[in-house]
Amino acid sequence: MKTSLWRDHVLPFSLLLGLLAAATIAGDSLLHRLNLVWVGRYLGIAGTLLIIGSLYYSLRKRKYVQTGDPKTLLTLHEFSAWLGSLMVLIHSGVHFNAILPWLATAAMSVNVVSGLVGKMLLKRARAHVQSQRDHFQLRGMSKPEVEQAVFWDAVTLSAMTQWRKVHIPIFIVFTVLALGHIISVFMFWGWA
Repeated sequence: MKTSLWRDHVLPFSLLLGLLAAATIAGDSLLHRLNLVWVGRYLGIAGTLLIIGSLYYSLRKRKYVQTGDPKTLLTLHEFSAWLGSLMVLIHSGVHFNAILPWLATAAMSVNVVSGLVGKMLLKRARAHVQSQRDHFQLRGMSKPEVEQAVFWDAVTLSAMTQWRKVHIPIFIVFTVLALGHIISVFMFWGWA
């Protein structure tokens, strides 16, 4: 039976994103039901700090810092960025107060998606396409027949390999928008 890149890899990825959305809606709903909406303000701060902390992995990967096991740091990066994003998404809730926070939330959401593509899908997808090629070659198919048989999976893989071209620039956009939001909070809401 031919396996499917979509069913075996993209669908679980989509379910994880759905879980993030469901946890966001449930968390925001719970805060509203318990009349604790004010907690969301502080979840934004905690989430932002977790996201900032997750950047230590990137500094280690690029050798700006020398301490820490890269594999452990990658796991911490993924977990703290996901949890921090969940907190920021609950913080943003469904409140249409200003455009800047929503732009920052949108940029963060795109960054989360691109990060999950890199984490969950790319390595598995490459292995999947290669195993499909090997399987079809073992069945005696010619190289053009093999490439035709894996065409759609290869196209999907090709699109997925572009994830870093989105992940890093959108992180920069998210950072600028988030800083703008944070500065405007201090300026206009009198927290300072």
